[in-house]
Amino acid sequence: MGILPSLLVIYLFVQQQQTPTTIMILSAALILFSMLIGFTLLRKSSDQMRILAKKTAIPEVGGILQPLDVRVEGELDDIATNFNTVVERLNEANRDIQRRRMQLQETTSDLYESYEHLEKENRLRNQLCRYVGTDLVEKLMLSQDSQLLKNERKVVTIMFADIRSFTALSEHMEPEEVVAMLNEFFSIMTDILFKYNGMLDKFVGDQIMAVFGHISDEISGARSAVRAGVAMQKATARLMRKRAKKNQPLFEIGIGINTGSAILASVGSDNRKDYTVIGDTVNTAARLESHAKGREIVIGERTCSHLPQKLPRSARQELKMRNRSEPLACYTLIADGNKKIKVVKPDKLVKGQLKDG
Repeated sequence: MGILPSLLVIYLFVQQQQTPTTIMILSAALILFSMLIGFTLLRKSSDQMRILAKKTAIPEVGGILQPLDVRVEGELDDIATNFNTVVERLNEANRDIQRRRMQLQETTSDLYESYEHLEKENRLRNQLCRYVGTDLVEKLMLSQDSQLLKNERKVVTIMFADIRSFTALSEHMEPEEVVAMLNEFFSIMTDILFKYNGMLDKFVGDQIMAVFGHISDEISGARSAVRAGVAMQKATARLMRKRAKKNQPLFEIGIGINTGSAILASVGSDNRKDYTVIGDTVNTAARLESHAKGREIVIGERTCSHLPQKLPRSARQELKMRNRSEPLACYTLIADGNKKIKVVKPDKLVKGQLKDG
């Protein structure tokens, strides 16, 4: 806008068609007009740039970029178009980030629930391992039973095993020796109980209480209990031979086994509960155990009825119990020195032997 008026003035001056004064006035007017037009165009361009700058300002944290809706000319229109393209892509990326964040939150929640489930499962597994063998615990966990330790009434087989004359024996031993002896004995007996799918109910001093048939039927529970009792007597005999070589005190155990209806339930206080068995069947098993001498297994009649090999009728005994009008029928097995199990008549041994099966 400044070059054209200047060229025009130079042309008129060269041609000398106008007087110098007229040329100067004309050139001044043209230059002034050109400057005014140029300023107007610059002001318009500056306004468009100011509007574009305001529209493209970065919003606050969390704000959403909006496409530009302005009318600009020339290169500014290209800038606005490119800006709208960038905004669209940024918004699309932001939406993708939001979706991924939601997925991450859901995944985190699922992982937390899985962790809680695993923790609960581990606590339950550790709790069950106190009562039953590891193999049986895994079967229970895979059963997907939500109430593995539910309260119920069921026909089960109860076993009591006790060291004979333990009080007199322990009086001549140091406390550390008594504890070591019990720990060794309990470890061996517990392994046998778990092997035959028994549930360890509790240790009471030198006595062991166990339950069979709690996750199986009545017949399997009775047979497993007797097999476990035979194995415990044989294991005790092996343990005594080992202790004899070390000149350590020796002992024998008596075992009582009874089958009948009982209540399996979690019993205790709010801060401490035990899963145990309650009922007359338990009391009867305890009385049979108290009647058993060293190396003997006294078995209730109902338990014997489920054995694969029937015991001779002549070996049936009837024990009179306090607070009972009817005598308690039972059979007695004994582990002799040859590691065999024999059936005992009320007064003498029967020649036939009971097979381990």
